[in-house]
Amino acid sequence: MAHRFKVIPLLVLSLPLALVLAHCAQQANAAANPNAAKIERGRMLVIGGACHDCHTPKKFGPKGPEPDMDRMLSGHPADSPALTPYQPAPGSPWVVATTADLTAWSGPWGVSFPANLTPDKVTGLRSGVWTEALFIKALRTGKHMGTSRDILPPMPWNFYGKLSDDDLKAIWAYLGTIKPIHNQVPDPIPPPAPASK
Repeated sequence: MAHRFKVIPLLVLSLPLALVLAHCAQQANAAANPNAAKIERGRMLVIGGACHDCHTPKKFGPKGPEPDMDRMLSGHPADSPALTPYQPAPGSPWVVATTADLTAWSGPWGVSFPANLTPDKVTGLRSGVWTEALFIKALRTGKHMGTSRDILPPMPWNFYGKLSDDDLKAIWAYLGTIKPIHNQVPDPIPPPAPASK
């Protein structure tokens, strides 16, 4: 019985030492990678912002479409069949359609394809064209590359554009750390011309 009481003070005394060592290890990790907190913030914003819903192709599992994390954030697959804009039946309440993998959306705007957000140096966000400043400008203005065509539905750029510069920079930083995937996403398809009368 006396032996058990000697162990308890030893455990109580060792707890502060363990906490100090854990804090030192955490500080050393933060010093080794000062962007770790920023990257983690970006990762959580990408998850909470539902970027995977459109930018990560889906595969069908037992509960329906599931993100295909082998193609995480790579956008609409380049090898998908060619698409034409969805034409709802006259009087139909349905005006928007999507592909089975949820990476192409068709509506009154035509067909939009989620971009490749990976750091691929040819087809992704680190292709040499995009910069952090251009990424932020696109999300603030709703213009592809910050100045050209409109960013099309369902991309909620107007909500992302309300994030702080620090948050958008964190997203940019995180997207630079994920697996690069070579995938050339097609250009949007305009809506069909109205039928002439």
